[in-house]
Amino acid sequence: MLRTVINKLVGSVAAIFGASIISFVFLRVLPGNPARLIVGPLAPASSLLSVEKQMGLDQPVIVQYGRYMTSFLRGDWGFSYGAGVPVTTEMASRLPASLELGFYAFLLAFVAAVICALLATYRYRPVTDGVVRGTAFFGLSVPPFWFGLLALLLFFATWGILPGPEGRLSTSTTPPPSITHFYTIDALLHGQLSTFVDAVRHLILPAITLGLAPFSYLVRLLRANLLDVSREPFIIVVRSKGIGRFLAFARHALPNAFLPTLTAAGLVLAQLLSGSVLVEKVFNWPGVGALVTDSILRQDNAIVQTFILLSATAYVVVNLVVDILYGVIDPRVRIS
Repeated sequence: MLRTVINKLVGSVAAIFGASIISFVFLRVLPGNPARLIVGPLAPASSLLSVEKQMGLDQPVIVQYGRYMTSFLRGDWGFSYGAGVPVTTEMASRLPASLELGFYAFLLAFVAAVICALLATYRYRPVTDGVVRGTAFFGLSVPPFWFGLLALLLFFATWGILPGPEGRLSTSTTPPPSITHFYTIDALLHGQLSTFVDAVRHLILPAITLGLAPFSYLVRLLRANLLDVSREPFIIVVRSKGIGRFLAFARHALPNAFLPTLTAAGLVLAQLLSGSVLVEKVFNWPGVGALVTDSILRQDNAIVQTFILLSATAYVVVNLVVDILYGVIDPRVRIS
């Protein structure tokens, strides 16, 4: 088991460095010059060359990459000339919003997928199974930004039930003192119930929009696995001991069916935590996704490179944790 973990850890580090190389080279070959962002479009060539030299853009790509990775590992992620602040400062101000939205979107998608998969399989009812399958097909087929716009049109513009694209809180609500940087949790820790309710109301639509596609994918996968496990002989043995059908599914079939879903859930979690560009734009959510969109348009490569590297790290780390959990949960994996 230890050897397997070490091998996967080495592979994970190699994957992160591979992603950093690809992103670094890709951003360097794109049209445009990051130095032009600093000097402006009307600056003379001499000023442009001087800034390029200060930024190290006149050096070979391999030298630039070495300097970038050395600084990155030291915690110096560069300077955002578009925002006028270091990248670490800009990321620190935007990352909590994406993490909070991604966490609740995943929690909603995961819990709903488990409940719906159980309802659709533990006792076959054509109507229930059809509704679950139809919702899954709908969630996988519609673009998230379109669903978000439709949700805003109905719940905000038409019915006025939920707030519009205001961000994490209403303009009249003061953010709670930061402890976890999650407004919902910080508001509860400080006893600010009204702020907690306001934060939850602002989370409902973007979390549902962001979690719809992951829910659809997970519920289809878990439903198929539950149907396969439900035909196994041990389920018949469990039922013969007098255990109800739903409890037999929840206690015995679900853990066995969940193992193949674990990898998919881990990748979905990494994707949601790294932010969603279009959903954050639709709801004016002040997260990393919206920041990266603006940075791409103004060729602020420092933020884009950092985002790609952090996203790759999130994917690799979550995948590594999932692989280790496989060995912890399933003894057959440890033995093999």
